[in-house]
Amino acid sequence: MKLPYTTHQDKAPFFLMAGSCAIENRDLAFEIAERIKTITDTLGIPFIFKGSYRKANRTKIDSFTGIGDIVALEILHEVGQHFQVPTVTDIHESGEAAMAAPYVDVLQIPAFLCRQTDLLAAAAQTGKAVNIKKGQFMSGASMKFAVEKVKHENPDALVYLTDRGNSFGYGDLVVDFRNIPEMAAFQVPVIMDCTHSLQRPNQGSGVTGGQPALIETIAKAAIAVGTDGLFIETHPNPSVAKSDGANMLPLNQLEGLLEKLVKIREAIL
Repeated sequence: MKLPYTTHQDKAPFFLMAGSCAIENRDLAFEIAERIKTITDTLGIPFIFKGSYRKANRTKIDSFTGIGDIVALEILHEVGQHFQVPTVTDIHESGEAAMAAPYVDVLQIPAFLCRQTDLLAAAAQTGKAVNIKKGQFMSGASMKFAVEKVKHENPDALVYLTDRGNSFGYGDLVVDFRNIPEMAAFQVPVIMDCTHSLQRPNQGSGVTGGQPALIETIAKAAIAVGTDGLFIETHPNPSVAKSDGANMLPLNQLEGLLEKLVKIREAIL
């Protein structure tokens, strides 16, 4: 399964990393993947299925973390094989890179961990593509060092950089679209995370909030600025999702959004 590798120099449509926040069960993963695959095939959008096999960064001790690492990774692998699409999942510690790599095509480095040298090196050493999320505390320009760490271990590595907003006060994020051209200058595909960039973290309730009504706004702006890919978490019923439901896009709204974004991309190429 070929991974999309587009940069701002290519006259190509954007690609999509999408799926639920966490792998909750097999049936849900297949339902989401099938719907996204149908939509993206129709619109000619390259698709990478996303699902976290474990959620390590949780606010409360009783927050959902996963259904078991290998169980979830096997579901990810099965989705990829069945729908013939690449897959991506997060890793959190160096030892997880070798464990997760046989099951997926892309290893994702969470934003809070983007400076962890050993983690980046371990991901690179697997030979898999590496998607590094820009820390909420970092500029786009400073992400060149994360790219260098991966390339030092594996000069041929495919590296993606993903923006997901910057910290604003204690409980909000803002998107600085200067980050997209700054990261594109490193000659790697740049992705806009349209859902996590709308989180409202560190809420007193212990549950991260969000502003999903603004997903379309962030996505349109990112396409207009020239992002190569979009990252969107989606779920048939976000209100019952076991992780990050407050900022996920309802699955039934994805097709209409992507149709609009394709038109914007066509207009600016």
